Amino acid sequence: MTEKLAAAIIGGSGLYSMQGLSDTSEHNPVTPFGKPSSPIIIGTLEGKRIAFLARHGIGHFINPTEVNYRANIYALKMLGTSRIISISACGSLREDYRPGDIVIPDQIFDNTRERARTFFSGGMVAHVGVADPFCPDLSQRVFNAVKNSGASVHMGGSLITIEGPRFSTKAESNVFRAWGMSIIGMTASPEAFLAREAEMCYCTMAHVTDYDVWHVSAEPVTVDMVIQTLNKNTALAQESIKLLAQTLDTPFSCSCEEALSTALITNPAVIPADTRARLGLLVNKYLP
Repeated sequence: MTEKLAAAIIGGSGLYSMQGLSDTSEHNPVTPFGKPSSPIIIGTLEGKRIAFLARHGIGHFINPTEVNYRANIYALKMLGTSRIISISACGSLREDYRPGDIVIPDQIFDNTRERARTFFSGGMVAHVGVADPFCPDLSQRVFNAVKNSGASVHMGGSLITIEGPRFSTKAESNVFRAWGMSIIGMTASPEAFLAREAEMCYCTMAHVTDYDVWHVSAEPVTVDMVIQTLNKNTALAQESIKLLAQTLDTPFSCSCEEALSTALITNPAVIPADTRARLGLLVNKYLP
């Protein structure tokens, strides 16, 4: 029987393990979409069962485009979680979102080009709603936890996801600012959209590491800059997750776990058997 997990943490650049977990076990699920980025560690934190997955692999050898986002989300679903907190590095496109701050965004602009964005293909179509791509309930809980950890945190803002792995040009960075984007990263898309298709709550705890390249008085972003800031913020992220775990028993008020109830459009009679088997974990409760 699948274990019921309170939440899953996807760690991004600079966060490759989750401190404080006890009674841990390692899992290596194989999904219909391949293997996830790393072994998934499940353990107990503040009395709650929590999963941890390193998005870029242990040692950071998977670039943002090469991440198998579908396998990562599907594997976490297989292991019994319905809530995902993504911990990611980002650049700031606003003066008031400073390096060292944490942002809980409420919108995404997908500017990627080369990634698989949906589970639904091969004879089955779903049009899932993502007007509000982050779970508002989980986002608010994460914001409260980060605030109570003592970090400087901002609620709201639009996160633009670029393909990477290179950083932006100055022209690109200034265009993104003109569009009204708040922060910039490389992994929220398609992760957030796949989580919605899997009927999982999803939010991002974005750690501002730099001012991208638009800021006239700040140095352009470098890998060293990103890692130095993330190292400083690791303790804040760990403490925030501990505080968040204490709040996960109370009921959620969102509709994320019903996202497919109005999204499936294909006549069940024409869905190929192999497609139905591949997507059964996501859709069986809606099919005759």
